[in-house]
Amino acid sequence: MELSQLLMFKTVAEQGSIVRASEQLHCVPSNITNRIKLLECELGVGLFIRKGRGLVISPCGRLFLDYANKILSLCEESRRALDPSAAPSGTLTIGAIESAATGRLPKVLSRYHQRYPSVQMQFTTGGWTQLSNDVVSHKLDGAIVAVRPEQSNVESIEIYKEELVLMASASAGPICQPQDLHDADVFMWPEGCPYRQALVNWLELHKVTCRITSIASYGTILGCVSSGAGVSLVPSGIFEQFNRVGTIKGYAFEDLLPVQNYFIWNRTVEFHRAKDKFAELLREEFKPL
Repeated sequence: MELSQLLMFKTVAEQGSIVRASEQLHCVPSNITNRIKLLECELGVGLFIRKGRGLVISPCGRLFLDYANKILSLCEESRRALDPSAAPSGTLTIGAIESAATGRLPKVLSRYHQRYPSVQMQFTTGGWTQLSNDVVSHKLDGAIVAVRPEQSNVESIEIYKEELVLMASASAGPICQPQDLHDADVFMWPEGCPYRQALVNWLELHKVTCRITSIASYGTILGCVSSGAGVSLVPSGIFEQFNRVGTIKGYAFEDLLPVQNYFIWNRTVEFHRAKDKFAELLREEFKPL
């Protein structure tokens, strides 16, 4: 079954005549006759009933015409979707680390939906390693991570640098220097998190020893810190969200360097308008002031 056969069948059904269909399609009548006979043989049913010098579509033909119209319509829609001048459409699957999803992306996702309503967004969160692997295996069209992937088929752009804030309970004493954290309880994401590694490097630089507890949830980390059980180092976007609670304080240190965040995608995918427009919006949203 070929698209050209479906178009011939549809045109004959609309015109009621192979001759008139041939004039509209600019081909000889015998070609249309042969192609429709092949289609009928493949389907195992007659699509038309001869009536005088014309053709009347059969009951099976009417049923098949509905499907032919849908198939041809979808083909035309796919051509429009791939037109470089067309608005993005289809499905876009995006992943992000939790800090980006919580602190930076809500406004971006809302703006993207308003700008490109024909795109169906599917969003997920995860660790940067899993997100990178999902981009490589085409499970995700793109992802936001805080570590530049080393895979050769992954492309990336820098989108923003995440400042780091030491978060403590508002009822706790002030933290003026790294040594104030000596022997403190610190709640961080598990090993492999770039923000945790930034904290470890900073503590080692100042020869400060702490007890680090792994918690893979910013909500749980907030609960522990706000209750006075310990402290945490979080991206500024997360702190801005949590600071609305009113039971925490934030401390910044010049030698706690910001962590670069990236948008990544699989470079083997040459054309994906929905993904390209998402990357364009990220650049627009996070461009330096």
